[in-house]
Amino acid sequence: MRRRLTIAVVALVAGALVVAGLGTLLLIRRSARDETRHELVRQATAIADRADGASAANLAVLRRAMQLEGAVVVAIGPGGLTRDPLPSGVTAADLDVERLRAGEVVVGSRGKLVFAAAPVVRPRAVLAVVLTQRVGGGERRAGVYLLLTGAASLTVAALVAGWLAVRVTRPLATAEAATRRIAEGDLAARVPVPDDSDPEAASLARSINTMAATLARSQGLERQFLMSVSHDLRTPLTSIRGFAEAISDGTATDPSRAARVIAAEARRLERLVGDLLDLAKLDAKQFSFHPRPVDVCEVVRETAEGFERSAEDAGVTIDVRVPDHALVADVDPDRLAQVVANLVENGLKFAVSRIEVSATPDGDGAVIAVTDDGPGIPAEDRPRVFERLYQATRAPARQVGSGLGLAIVAELVAAMGGRVDAVSGDDGGSRFAVTLSGASSSSA
Repeated sequence: MRRRLTIAVVALVAGALVVAGLGTLLLIRRSARDETRHELVRQATAIADRADGASAANLAVLRRAMQLEGAVVVAIGPGGLTRDPLPSGVTAADLDVERLRAGEVVVGSRGKLVFAAAPVVRPRAVLAVVLTQRVGGGERRAGVYLLLTGAASLTVAALVAGWLAVRVTRPLATAEAATRRIAEGDLAARVPVPDDSDPEAASLARSINTMAATLARSQGLERQFLMSVSHDLRTPLTSIRGFAEAISDGTATDPSRAARVIAAEARRLERLVGDLLDLAKLDAKQFSFHPRPVDVCEVVRETAEGFERSAEDAGVTIDVRVPDHALVADVDPDRLAQVVANLVENGLKFAVSRIEVSATPDGDGAVIAVTDDGPGIPAEDRPRVFERLYQATRAPARQVGSGLGLAIVAELVAAMGGRVDAVSGDDGGSRFAVTLSGASSSSA
């Protein structure tokens, strides 16, 4: 890349020099030709003025003197032809006899030869002072000068292009080496961030470093996720295996209780596998949604009532507070019920004695809130409570569910166009609020 960049810059400078040089030579040639014409016209006119009243003897002397200087005085006959030799390169056709007879100065050029003819009108004849001069010496000098300056410019351009290529490609080479290490699994690789004199390279380095840090964090979360899932799978499997072996060996003192434990742990495994499948479908954008107008209050009430038995066994009261009128929103009722169920299940983990489930209108939307009287959510946990299997610093009062419920809630609510927030309750505990848009109230 360095070689290509250097060649491109040098070629660009060379092309610009060629165009500028040709343009300069053309301007020099045109300027020299115009200047020569003006000077010849001036000289021819001055000589013609002096010859206007000169005697025949003086005119003959003038002719001889001009011929020594490369100029002539010619006489124009009645037929328009000159009766005297013309300067080399000028023909009789080049002299406009009618204009000379009218007293005008005739000027022209043939190649590099420039000529000017000034008339001397006499009673019986018309004389013409013809001067010639070749142009082109200045072009040669300019061409040599342009070649020298062009060579110097190309040398400087090559040096600057080499320096620029190194400056541009060095950060790219460093970034390429770091990204290769990251691709090979070294997520600790980082790109040195240059100073602010090169903002683009600094921005690229920061972006790569942010990507590496994000990948490292994702890898850590994935490792923690797998460890947590493995633990959650191993615990019920251990219980199932132990009680099953006890029943099989006949060592179980209470086979009925052992069967109940096996059934409960199997349901726990089933719930965990179901949650994992839900997350996989959400990640693959394959989760099915069938939104339709739904009474949010009815979904909240029925879902919360389904947990009354579990809450009673845990010594927790579930208080459902919804308005008497319908609160209609365009959502998938099954997915909304799943959201409410996961929030209530999460509340059962931490509640001491009471869980409140409510649905209230909020402008053109609705808010579903689940509040428990547990230890509350520490400030450092709030931004991460919806991460998969994130281990909060607060200890649950009881183990309920798979540990993936809040992650599924966040995914489902986002898919339905809503928002979920986690805050500490007014009287302690925690409050999870789901905001749904497009809800309307109607009489029951």
